[in-house]
Amino acid sequence: MCWAFFTEGWGLFFSEELYNLSVLFSAALFSDRNASVAALLWQYLVGGVSVTGLLWSALWVVAVRRYLAGGLCTSTARLTGQTVVITGANVGIGKETARDLLRRGESYKKLLYYFKDKQVHLACCLSPGAHVILACRSLPKAEEARRSLLGEGGKVEVRLLDLSSLQSVRGFAAGLVKDNIKVHILINNAGVMMCPYMETQEGFEMQMGTNHLGHFLLTNLLLPQMKQHGEPARIINVSSLGHLSGEIDMDDLFFKKKPYDKVQAYANSTQIQVFSLHPGSVHSALGRHILSSVMNDYILCLALKTTLEGAQTTVYCATQAKQHSEMYFSDCAVGWALYASKDERLAEDFWKLSAQLVKLDE
Repeated sequence: MCWAFFTEGWGLFFSEELYNLSVLFSAALFSDRNASVAALLWQYLVGGVSVTGLLWSALWVVAVRRYLAGGLCTSTARLTGQTVVITGANVGIGKETARDLLRRGESYKKLLYYFKDKQVHLACCLSPGAHVILACRSLPKAEEARRSLLGEGGKVEVRLLDLSSLQSVRGFAAGLVKDNIKVHILINNAGVMMCPYMETQEGFEMQMGTNHLGHFLLTNLLLPQMKQHGEPARIINVSSLGHLSGEIDMDDLFFKKKPYDKVQAYANSTQIQVFSLHPGSVHSALGRHILSSVMNDYILCLALKTTLEGAQTTVYCATQAKQHSEMYFSDCAVGWALYASKDERLAEDFWKLSAQLVKLDE
């Protein structure tokens, strides 16, 4: 944990954490279950609750939430002229990542002539940020997200991509090639977590098919678009700490022989690490198959990152992170990945199997 964790990003933290801080501070203040709210307020008004006690409660709440919020990206890198593809960018951390990258325009000085006083002024202006492509399976939801991002600075467009269909993946990649779009940053963000047993269009188990195979094919198909411009390019895979319990069974990758375990299936689908990251435990729609909406929206959120906080490590990897032997990041710093994810023999075998399953050579 670096010094910047304690000294930077407090404005963003407090703007994001107003609800969580208010609820937790109220819980700490009124933790005496034998006293009514009115009684506690009266005690405070007459001096029964010390100011010191209030301050300690406030500091404790802020400290806990600041720790849970994790690292914040402080990079000032500009992305003017660069194209970014983000899968699953209509909601959650994908949308917040898009918002951040759209804002990263170049600052420049420009002479502006004001007719009011007939004087020439030198003003600091900001050119548009990145050209962001929202690659999503639901066009109506993606279009709604696009409209909400229009005022952020860069160019934002929507393209259809359903990662549970290899035909859709090929069609998306073919569209970028046809339009000669040079890709500088590919963020494989979309995913499904711990869903009931379902299959992709090709018959793969949904989590392995979407989280790994769909992105595997997409990345390979877009490599020419990332190489041809000769500029620096990045591929970022949004993985999960869940990979620590993963165990790739080459003989039964899709749970055809053994009983389906949705937790194991999710862990397996996030084990391949290449400049990868764990965004943290984030309050988002990804957990829709695990908990009720009431539990997720009003209770669990108190212990999780917001989507903006969850997007920080993705933005960090897209703008600032440098290659490391671990190639795995968490909380805007180098993280730790399971040894199996760095096993070159296993990686080669799994690559060959993945290429065979998605028919990469066709």
